[in-house]
Amino acid sequence: MARGAFTGAARAAHTRCNDEVASEGAAVRRTRAERAEIALETLFAAPASPDRLRRVLEQALVFAGAAFVGVYVPGDDPSVLYLTESAGLPRTLYGLRDGYPAAGGSPVAEAHRTGRPGWLGPDELADCPEARRTPSAEFSVGAVPLGAAGSGCLLAVSEHPGGFGTDDRACLELIARAVAVPLRAGPAADSGELPGDAFSLAMDTGRVEVGDEILSLFGIGRDAFDGKVETLLALTVPEDLPALMSVVEADHMSVGDRELEFRILQPSGPPKWLRLSGRLLPGGRGRPSRLVGTVADASTLRSDVTDVARVQRLAAALAMAGTVKDVGQAVVAALRKPLRADRIALAELENDRLVVTVLDPPEPEAWPELWRSEWRSEWPDAPVRAMPTLADALRKGRARIWPAGSPLEPALAEVGPGGLAVLPLPAAGRMAGACLIGWDRPHEFGPDERALLTASAGLTGQALLRAHAFDAEHELVGMLQRTLLPRRLPRLPGAVAVARYLPTTAGLEVGGDWYDVIPLADNHVALVIGDVQGHNAGAATLMGQMRTALRAYAVEGHAPDVVVAHANRLLLDMETDLFATCCYVDVDMEQGTAWCVRAGHLPPVLRHPDGSTEIVEAEGGPPLGVSTQAEFPMAPLRFQPGTVLALTTDGLVESAESDIDEGLDRLTGELAAADPAHLGLVADALLTGAHRGDDVALLLMRYDGMAVRPLRESWTVWRVPEAVRHARRFTRRTLRTWGVSPDTMDTALLVVSELVTNALVHTDGQVRLDLSLVNHRLRLAVADTSPRSPVKPTNIGWEATGGRGILLVEAVSEAWGTVPVSGGKQVWADVVPDA
Repeated sequence: MARGAFTGAARAAHTRCNDEVASEGAAVRRTRAERAEIALETLFAAPASPDRLRRVLEQALVFAGAAFVGVYVPGDDPSVLYLTESAGLPRTLYGLRDGYPAAGGSPVAEAHRTGRPGWLGPDELADCPEARRTPSAEFSVGAVPLGAAGSGCLLAVSEHPGGFGTDDRACLELIARAVAVPLRAGPAADSGELPGDAFSLAMDTGRVEVGDEILSLFGIGRDAFDGKVETLLALTVPEDLPALMSVVEADHMSVGDRELEFRILQPSGPPKWLRLSGRLLPGGRGRPSRLVGTVADASTLRSDVTDVARVQRLAAALAMAGTVKDVGQAVVAALRKPLRADRIALAELENDRLVVTVLDPPEPEAWPELWRSEWRSEWPDAPVRAMPTLADALRKGRARIWPAGSPLEPALAEVGPGGLAVLPLPAAGRMAGACLIGWDRPHEFGPDERALLTASAGLTGQALLRAHAFDAEHELVGMLQRTLLPRRLPRLPGAVAVARYLPTTAGLEVGGDWYDVIPLADNHVALVIGDVQGHNAGAATLMGQMRTALRAYAVEGHAPDVVVAHANRLLLDMETDLFATCCYVDVDMEQGTAWCVRAGHLPPVLRHPDGSTEIVEAEGGPPLGVSTQAEFPMAPLRFQPGTVLALTTDGLVESAESDIDEGLDRLTGELAAADPAHLGLVADALLTGAHRGDDVALLLMRYDGMAVRPLRESWTVWRVPEAVRHARRFTRRTLRTWGVSPDTMDTALLVVSELVTNALVHTDGQVRLDLSLVNHRLRLAVADTSPRSPVKPTNIGWEATGGRGILLVEAVSEAWGTVPVSGGKQVWADVVPDA
């Protein structure tokens, strides 16, 4: 497909999107195929690069949900199809080879020979003679020809149940046509027609093809170059050679991107800095792996800004910094790169504690053990008394610099083993805080750097004091808001959840954004996020009412659509002029499934374990409080261990400069690049740079799967004369299957008899018996349609004929109680076997 075709397709997709009309409560969305067209057009609009083919393949991971995608084409030997490029998870997880016979029976060969796509599920793959199965989970494949028969094949793997759907297949066929563009450019590179700044290195022979600009940087003429990589390495500064060899030696390099700066010797004057950007391309049978990339003059890429200009820019940035975190980010941007520092910490001084507000890099592993052991919230909190050297520097109020090898306490020495600078931040006659700058390799401190550090310290201290006062004002707003939000999120079975709320900086008004995490029965969890119209006390009050109502309806055991419908009716009955939006997700932690209901709110975003992201295309209903006839359809979701669910309000993705579609695309990209192992850091990163013209609420959940899944069975009790005997027989058969001891079984049968008898005698309607066993704790529960809880009698005479059932249940069980369930109730009792 030519570049013009992509441009035309993108324009057509854009026109179609503009012509659509949004349904009530739902935003206009492009199809995945249309978004893939636009993404590919953007790739081809940029100048050609060695990694274009890989970037094209990555679109299959994003838009088709593929776990792996690779390109197989004929090599020097046309009888074999070789893997030339891939993206996603390692192919070995699925037993895929780096080469297949073109005349064989593999899906790759079939698509190559026939020119027709093939879609194979797990059963078809099991019957395929050339499919090497592995112990991994079930998966499906799609083999799409790159063009006419004999042109090669695009092979994609999906771990989703059912394989690739209709939209997925359309995206894969679009990407397969796009793959032909960079492939047609491949022979030109092999014939030596490289761009001036590009190179291609054969990893087995060390033969390298380079552009004229690279030879000019090394000072070698085209006629004098022998094509050996050793010739170029001989001109490298000896100290930089080990780092460069780690890139150009295949044994030390994995498939992926590499970037490195190194120096080369000059006939006169200081060495010249060059920057290498490369990618290792996997080889196939008969074809070596190759390192391709570019080399550029690093001096042209570095800023030539003077230290005076840096101080001026820092002053301008600090003048615009509104919050303490804004101040820290301005300092990091102004100092870390020019000083080539490895880490910077900015902290406020509160009594004897150094409360850190900005860490760069933010990963806790990059900082000393003391700092990690003193975690109080999202940022570490280090006592100054544990670092006497730092305490002395703060007391004297002068910038201190220690070179590599200086005898410092471990908490400081590990911050800068190659050199450490401590900048006390004075403001209004006191120390507002401190800035620590550390290097890993020995660093020489010149006079200019010392002057830059001293000037930056004074500016930062004043800005920190102003920002602290600004934060105090908005902390009042945040405090009022937090009183209406959960104080802490509950511990979830098989998952971790974090939440963030940022009040708007546009004024001191309380907003209506809210979130909640609600544990439900049977290891279900409801995650809710919403937004009430307006920024005033009325919106905040209504927000608290809606959050309470949704929690109450959810705990009663209603289905997700019923919960939202009840909240809609409640808001209409309140006769307020305000409306609210919400997104409600009920997650089954045992099964890894969920139901999603949207009421005029943004759709959820999923980050799959392979790093791909997905905006859930869930049909939505109108906002709450708008229509009495509103319907709220449910959409199913599926989670694998490692999946991250993101719910947010429009303040994070919409602003005057960008619409919701652009904001959601940006959110998915940032979520894909994040490390889900540190979910709190992911939330902080997603909020970085958020437009503060509106409130922002963010709720993240990482599904890990339950380590121990409960055993469950249910029985519908029919109203027949022998109903209790049938319930006892079902219980005995189930508990015997579970291996429950005879003594525990006798106790359980007594409890079941009493609970079922009470339900049949005192209620009408359907009765259900539920049994569950988890961690050797047996729960027996009977649900009926009456909302009235059983009453334990205070005393029973000898002549009474009833009323002893609940007393017996209480006597033989570990605990008992009742919970509301969908208009009725469930009476439960726990039985724990004797140790």
